[in-house]
Amino acid sequence: MTSLILQPFHHRGEERIGIYYRHDTVITDIIKKLPGIRWSSTKRCWYTSCNRGSYELLLKALENKAVIETAALKTYLQQRKALVPVPEQKVAEAKAIIMLQFPLSQENLAALTAYRNLLVLKGYSPNTLRNYCNELYQLLRLLGQRPINELEKKHICSYLLWLLEKRGASETKVHTTVNAVKFYFEQVLKKEKEFYDFPRPKKPWKLPAVLAESEVIKLIQTIDNLKHRTMIMAGYSAGLRVSEIVALKILNIDSQRMMIHIQGAKGKKDRMVPLSKKLLEILRMYYQQYRPKGYLFEGQNGGPYSARSVQEVLQQAKLGSRIMKKGSVHMLRHSYATHLLESGTDIRIIQELLGHNSLKTTMRYTHVSKKEIGKIVSPLDKLNW
Repeated sequence: MTSLILQPFHHRGEERIGIYYRHDTVITDIIKKLPGIRWSSTKRCWYTSCNRGSYELLLKALENKAVIETAALKTYLQQRKALVPVPEQKVAEAKAIIMLQFPLSQENLAALTAYRNLLVLKGYSPNTLRNYCNELYQLLRLLGQRPINELEKKHICSYLLWLLEKRGASETKVHTTVNAVKFYFEQVLKKEKEFYDFPRPKKPWKLPAVLAESEVIKLIQTIDNLKHRTMIMAGYSAGLRVSEIVALKILNIDSQRMMIHIQGAKGKKDRMVPLSKKLLEILRMYYQQYRPKGYLFEGQNGGPYSARSVQEVLQQAKLGSRIMKKGSVHMLRHSYATHLLESGTDIRIIQELLGHNSLKTTMRYTHVSKKEIGKIVSPLDKLNW
């Protein structure tokens, strides 16, 4: 009986299942008749989409006709499940290649799976789930066949030092790594605090990038596309994170109470923010032209607009308006908070509007606000020439 090996690979921007076997005319005829089957001249194999439906069709068609080896495919899918929070989300080619080239040992794969499952059970956000699993995976990948459960505190400290000195990792990344590894030993293995209390590098104190009000006007006026302009105006008018912009739904806009309902934001918290009159005007124009059905800003194929695409919109607008300041869509949120502070809004109200747990987080805007600092006259200006 012919033996087949199902090997996952990345091809033309998609995950595929490659079908490898010694030439067999009968098997080839069966495979060619399956829906969605294609031939890859570069991989020298037949392939199909990497999903359950295509996989089951293949198994059914070849039942009792071939011996099918699925170990490589199953290992890849187990790693994928632990590293990709949303099953339907596409996997980047670089990540797929790493998972294929460096498959985890069965023991470490089981550790990563248990880790991911506990994060899900505890209700961690998709972003935290993805970041923590990626950080643990990087450590597991370096371990090869050595089980993570055999590591001692000195080994973890050496790994953190390697990240800083050899890989040039930022302090923020190392903090995330510490949190991720700490969660595994503390929550999954139930180790004592003396084990998982790892040293942390001191984070640099950085002030947020802020646009002047005149720059915000230039930025908005540069954008001709109505949808793009509306998204950027929404972000600035309510101090929204990019994830909150794309998650907005039509029902979140309450024009009667002039409020925007932000649902399931960072930390799974809801909050209400004022709806700008100018934003409402452009939202009505936008709705008449685009007629969104569920999400306020829909992508080309339905569903929410891509967060990455919103970031691209802002970068293009910055180029068009010749704004050289570095920053992403989050810069609009920083500008919103700073402009509110400069106009006399109480810092605790700004904290509520931004959805910050700690007032300390909001207080950093006092360091970039020109409300008090702008009143100070430089000694240079007092010199008589």
